[in-house]
Amino acid sequence: MFCYQCQETAKNEGCTVRGVCGKDADVANLQDLLVFVLKGISVYAEKAKAEGVDLSDKTAPFIMEGLFATITNANFDAERFEDLIEEAFALRDEVKAEFEKAYKENHGEEFSGDLPEHATWYSDDVSDYYDKGTDVGVLETEDVDVRSLRELATYGLKGIAAYGDHARVLGKHKEEIDRFTQKCLAATTDDSMSVDDLVGLVMETGEMAVETMALLDEANTSTYGHPEPTDVNIGVRDNPGILISGHDLKDMEELLEQTEGTGVDVYTHSEMLPANSYPAFKKYDHFVGNYGNSWWHQDKEFESFNGPILMTTNCITPVKDSYKDRIFTTGMAGYPEVTHIPDRKEGESKDFSELIEMAKTCDSPVQLEEGTIPGGYARNTVMSVADKVIEAVENGDIGRFVVMGGCDGRFKSREYFTDVAKELPEDAVILTAGCAKYRYNKLDLGDIGGIPRVLDAGQCNDSYSLAYIALQLKEAMGVDDINDLPISYDIAWYEQKAVAVLLALLSLGVKGIRLGPTLPAFVSENVLNVLVDKFDIKPTGDVKEDVAAIMAGE
Repeated sequence: MFCYQCQETAKNEGCTVRGVCGKDADVANLQDLLVFVLKGISVYAEKAKAEGVDLSDKTAPFIMEGLFATITNANFDAERFEDLIEEAFALRDEVKAEFEKAYKENHGEEFSGDLPEHATWYSDDVSDYYDKGTDVGVLETEDVDVRSLRELATYGLKGIAAYGDHARVLGKHKEEIDRFTQKCLAATTDDSMSVDDLVGLVMETGEMAVETMALLDEANTSTYGHPEPTDVNIGVRDNPGILISGHDLKDMEELLEQTEGTGVDVYTHSEMLPANSYPAFKKYDHFVGNYGNSWWHQDKEFESFNGPILMTTNCITPVKDSYKDRIFTTGMAGYPEVTHIPDRKEGESKDFSELIEMAKTCDSPVQLEEGTIPGGYARNTVMSVADKVIEAVENGDIGRFVVMGGCDGRFKSREYFTDVAKELPEDAVILTAGCAKYRYNKLDLGDIGGIPRVLDAGQCNDSYSLAYIALQLKEAMGVDDINDLPISYDIAWYEQKAVAVLLALLSLGVKGIRLGPTLPAFVSENVLNVLVDKFDIKPTGDVKEDVAAIMAGE
């Protein structure tokens, strides 16, 4: 195996024996093979498009789900990847047949052109999957800069796929995004593309990330309402409970509906915290609040919760025996020997009855904390008081906004973000989204004229709010360049959705982003130089020096 798609990759170089995330070499290789075949589907789909046949409505839903399954900490189940690869082969055959039919109709002869191996390799022997997976990963691209740009586009696309899949679950999709999904994957197989071409592809990936995050924002807010300022309870009650983690709001909705009146409470964990701020969920009296912290604490927090846990998406870590019999996965999440809740059938809800019945037999959660934390400061809330915000900037009460969105992680180096939050002067306001907020959202940082100094826009899925706020402030304050706003970016990254967010910010022209706690291992020296020259990307450094530079707009 070779994997370096996450921030915690071994030695900041790459995992070669076992992933730091916990996945073994077999799963890593199967993930590589799945992506390999998804690229083959995309090659045929792009060729069909050139013949006047658009198959993106057929290819995109499966490609997005497949890419989503390969995101860090989403799925560790080898059998599930075997099934996905078989499904991918079947879809590739369908797309191939439609392309060949269109080609013959248009040209009067069979297609006989060259194809990459992504479009031709096949085996009906599952054992071959494991062997082939060792040959088709990241290192199949020999040129380090071409490899870097291909992987940067692919990881950004994985983030887009995750956001796009969430939107599709809520009935929203865009043909533009679907078409780009297959175009981007197919392009990574094209050896004729120059480095400049690939840089253009990476930037287009960022543009499409903005479109996809905007689509997901529309899907969430049109379904559940705009998040409202909310003091989220972090204590517990005496009833048995179910803990829901991950990101999927549709799963949240259906779980709340099915637990109503059962005597079972529902708590959020990690990235599901923002669900507490949606009006549609507040009507449920048995929706108690948030339990615990970010994803990497789950080994201890899942033990102490006592009741069943539902993992709806990525962010699952190696499951301990102490709670293996009461953790469930659903969607694209998966783990060996853990019960998986099947996808909903057309017009029906998922069936969470097994969790509910189990919960009734469990003790109530062990209390970890008490009190509340603020949430619900997404774009609608912030822009509703835009005049107040602008006035606070103009009169000097707010000296700087600092975007500290992104991911949390296990490494001690992430204490940097807590220390920055503490070190920032009292006229600095933190804008955040994603689980990075757990590094500082329980600090007592106060407010500025009633505006909390930590404005939590929600999940990493809600990062569009941060871009939207910046663009609206740019217009309201009458500045020509987004970089002239009193906003600095100090971003924590961990997995591929954060890569999509980074590329989105770059596509909007944001410069001077600090990125940490390390720069991505998949960015080669030459590619990094391009990003530094064009966008002034820089690593996080000494806390005091960084804060001084941030407040000076540097």
